[in-house]
Amino acid sequence: MESSGESDHAFIIRIWKENREVEGASPTWRGVIEHVRSEEKRYLVDFSGVAAFIIPYLQAMGVDTKALHHWTAEYQKPEGSSPKSANLMTNQS
Repeated sequence: MESSGESDHAFIIRIWKENREVEGASPTWRGVIEHVRSEEKRYLVDFSGVAAFIIPYLQAMGVDTKALHHWTAEYQKPEGSSPKSANLMTNQS
């Protein structure tokens, strides 16, 4: 991660579906997040990895990230549990 003093950060997130070799098995969702400036990357198996990657950059900018834990938890709820649910990394087709 880069040193503090940055006023903004850009990230690229790529998500894809991997079909499993076992017949009838649900596909697995995978992803990668990259910090554009530093080219640091982390591979993802669930949505929480996005927040885990981004939060240190925000903290280096002086952002109080305690409120973000609520935001990320909101998007981890099972589908249909709230109008904001966005269960991106499930094994759905």
